[in-house]
Amino acid sequence: MSSNLESDTISLDTSFEATIQIQGRMYQQWAVEHGTSFGPIDEYERDRQETQHEIFKLVFDGRLILPPIQNPRKILDCGYGSASWATEVAISYPQCEVIGVDITPHMVPDDPPLNLILQVDDLNEPFTFHTNEFDFIHSRNVVTGINKGRWPSYVKDCARVLKPGGWLQMVEIYHNVQSDNGTMTDEHALREASTKYLTAAESSKDLRAPLALDSLMRGAGMENVASKMIPMPLNGWSINPKEREIGEKFNHSYKAALAGHMRIPLTERLQMTHDQFDDLIQRATEELDNVSLKPYVGLYIAIGCKAN
Repeated sequence: MSSNLESDTISLDTSFEATIQIQGRMYQQWAVEHGTSFGPIDEYERDRQETQHEIFKLVFDGRLILPPIQNPRKILDCGYGSASWATEVAISYPQCEVIGVDITPHMVPDDPPLNLILQVDDLNEPFTFHTNEFDFIHSRNVVTGINKGRWPSYVKDCARVLKPGGWLQMVEIYHNVQSDNGTMTDEHALREASTKYLTAAESSKDLRAPLALDSLMRGAGMENVASKMIPMPLNGWSINPKEREIGEKFNHSYKAALAGHMRIPLTERLQMTHDQFDDLIQRATEELDNVSLKPYVGLYIAIGCKAN
């Protein structure tokens, strides 16, 4: 990956543009064949990611950047997806150059801000950005794309390309559905789906990496590391008004994610038939509306500063 936009950006050839259709959803063929990502890249997924961005803003009280950043001049967004965060940051900081990298170019906005540059690249490969280049790096929802053994070097790459005093912000969901009151058992479809998803991914991905963001940052030499887990309700079960609103919105987003993101791992790696998969997701979707289960997933946030 490089900031030399004229010469070093990966050319968008047909291998990155090619798509495949699976059960009515569109996926990037290169990502599926290389085991990089199993999420869809169609308009439904773009809408879901944009909705999820609004949910994160609600969680963070409207803040896009959590560390104390003053007048950033250059920002890197790792795994930009629909580019919702990168676009909003570019608009909020018009004096700042914002560079986003992702393996798929299919969900990019039609008319991005002039100070936003979106590049195609694989975060599993070593960064080719210059050392001490960025004031701030944002990494969100990359746990299903980063390879199992890549995490330590990925965070070290982020630390290396930060300027001294620059900050790294990482936000990840641990996709293991829990119950706030302990009523969910192994017999529930939600528990079965999330357990199968973790099992199907474990040969190539570490979906438990969100739990280790703090230690990964410290291992990369970051300072002033702070981390937090926020329970994300999956429906409106909470008596707290803000949490209830988050749960009601996240309910729709999580339902949309279940079928799209779990289908390939469960059918190809666990040999479930599509009918078996559809039945499981249907039952899990119904349980997502059961407020008595009080379902939630953990949202893990970590920030850290590069030493001066």
